[in-house]
Amino acid sequence: MSSGNQQPLLAEYLILSLPQSTNAQQWLEQSLNSGKQPLFKLNVPDFQSGTLDSLVQESEEISKIDQQLGGSVAKVVDIVNSVNDSKTNSRIVQSRSVFDYVQNFQWNTSKYRLDKPISQLVKIIANEALALDNDVRASYQAYQTAKSNFLAADRKRNGDLSIKSLHDIVKPEQFVQDSEHLITLPIAVPNSIVSDFKNNYETLTPFVIPRSAEVIEKDKDFTLFAVTLFKKYQQEFINNARERKWHPRTDFVYDDEVLNNLRKEFDTTKAAEVKSKNELIRLSKTAYSDIFASWFHIKIIRVYVEAVLRYGLPPQFDNFLIKFEGSNLKSVSKAKKELIEKFGYLGGDGYSNKANLHEYASLVDTDYEPFVLYEFEIV
Repeated sequence: MSSGNQQPLLAEYLILSLPQSTNAQQWLEQSLNSGKQPLFKLNVPDFQSGTLDSLVQESEEISKIDQQLGGSVAKVVDIVNSVNDSKTNSRIVQSRSVFDYVQNFQWNTSKYRLDKPISQLVKIIANEALALDNDVRASYQAYQTAKSNFLAADRKRNGDLSIKSLHDIVKPEQFVQDSEHLITLPIAVPNSIVSDFKNNYETLTPFVIPRSAEVIEKDKDFTLFAVTLFKKYQQEFINNARERKWHPRTDFVYDDEVLNNLRKEFDTTKAAEVKSKNELIRLSKTAYSDIFASWFHIKIIRVYVEAVLRYGLPPQFDNFLIKFEGSNLKSVSKAKKELIEKFGYLGGDGYSNKANLHEYASLVDTDYEPFVLYEFEIV
């Protein structure tokens, strides 16, 4: 998975493919890391392999898709963990735990028929998974928007008097309405300078109505006043008020319809946020199951392709999963060294000399191993 993923590593597997002639199972069970690593036979079916040249070309594309789907799974895990209130690390694939799924893997022949060429299977699997990945990303963006809208509404409801919505505070009788010349402005004044406001608001501009300032509400930081003046001097009054560190609430206009909508805003945005969150959680859990299953099917194809390129046709190789978890997670590098010591001869003289590698195998992996070996993490 993505190396940047910060989720805890639940388990790591080595996917290993060896020629049947090695008779490796007994040694893997009893001797690898002193026989401490759980070992599972990995069911890799026979595919329509085509020519070795075509497999070399397909191996590069399969490698890219493998990494891409691994990133998709990691992204879904991040999303589930960021929005799901449950702190459990349950990973369900096809109604089973992810560990049961990989350890007892069976190719989905009803969905991915084995009489199709490898290139066609890869395309079908990848397209399905990436379409679902796009759905998850779109759903996540919709949730982020809904969450942002709700947080804005929440700030309006629960902020101080300089920013919060006034729809539940003001009363009709506190505002001049339907006047051609007069307007009432709400102004939030820091409590520390209320006396400055009272002494100066009437002379801040011409044509402020004397003694019109009325306290609407007070909190621990601000006192909200309503001041009535002539519309002609509204902007000048606002500018001068800001210079004195008062906070004219220019965002507020007394309008019954607007106020009714504001009263509904919190509940509406909260409902939208909850709905989009629940939809995202449901989709992400489904996506995890389906994308992970697709990803592992791609892994199986990749193992087959490289095994054929390394060991030749007909396909006669055994495939294993070696599991590491808990305190044994640190044993992966040790196990790899033991595997190379035991089976390094499969690379031939060219492996030790870093030369004369098989003409096809050398094109498959930059970090060449003497046998087919992949690391596979579950977070």
